[in-house]
Amino acid sequence: MSIGIGTIHCVLPAKTVPVGQLAEVAMLGPDETEFVTVSGIDSVGVFEDMTSAELATQACQDLLTAYPSEPDILLMVGPRAPDVLLGSDVCRVQADTKLAGSFAFTVDGLGCTGSSAAWALANDLLLAQPSRQSVLITHGSRPTGADRVRYPVTVIGDGGYAMTMVRDGRPALVAHRMETDGTFHDLFQVDYKQAPWYEWREECQSPDRYRFELAMHSRTRLSRMVTEVLTHADVRKDQVRAAIMQNVTASAYSFYESLLGIAIHPVCRTHLAQYGHLGAMDVVLNLDRLLRSGELASGDHVLVLNNSPVAAWAVSLWEI
Repeated sequence: MSIGIGTIHCVLPAKTVPVGQLAEVAMLGPDETEFVTVSGIDSVGVFEDMTSAELATQACQDLLTAYPSEPDILLMVGPRAPDVLLGSDVCRVQADTKLAGSFAFTVDGLGCTGSSAAWALANDLLLAQPSRQSVLITHGSRPTGADRVRYPVTVIGDGGYAMTMVRDGRPALVAHRMETDGTFHDLFQVDYKQAPWYEWREECQSPDRYRFELAMHSRTRLSRMVTEVLTHADVRKDQVRAAIMQNVTASAYSFYESLLGIAIHPVCRTHLAQYGHLGAMDVVLNLDRLLRSGELASGDHVLVLNNSPVAAWAVSLWEI
């Protein structure tokens, strides 16, 4: 038995805003301004007055309208900041999508890597209990506060997705590895208790630690994890039809291409330039558009790399 993707639905805004027109850009210092200029992000998608939970709900409703079914489990990848404290964003999505029979919970604390962890967990949940048929995974991407420039990481855009993991789905998840390193848990923080949301500012405790120490960890870990995943699946590197990753900056693609000897598919650069960084949605959007492109044939393998500053890393291999 294999577990794979049933369907994917992504919600993207019709409105995009040139990065140079974002309100906070005029207040950036020289280093931050240069970072934005060379990031490879031309514009970001913007949904006016929609929360992360509302974006996730919209994605789920659209998917369920097209493919009516009730999943056994509703799994939400945690947003950068919850819409409510002490409440439950995922249970709000459950209520709004009328999935009363689904068990709802959230995977949190992994940043962008949350989607990779979610589909691996969905795979395990379906294998563990034969009566389960599907897991619905969802996420909404919004900035933490009012600012979208996340120096020295990326520029944030808006979006939402929903996807199902099902028995005998295609592409099938054939190998997966994920790791975390708790020593980076406080590299980025928002002092949300001392200010209203519109004054929230994400603070990087050490830009140099992000750019150098974490980068070296990512280099070592992802290189090894890719080798482990391909070895587990008995697939050679030259047999990988396409590789995708999250969209953070254009320079990240060159870094990992040089490191791994595998080209990152151009769809990633396209989405980065047009929509900015969509957090945990990036790899799902990129995979969805790659699957719809007609470039892949049955039996092809797609490698998905994912990492985040918390720090977490994941490598997944899918078979079409």
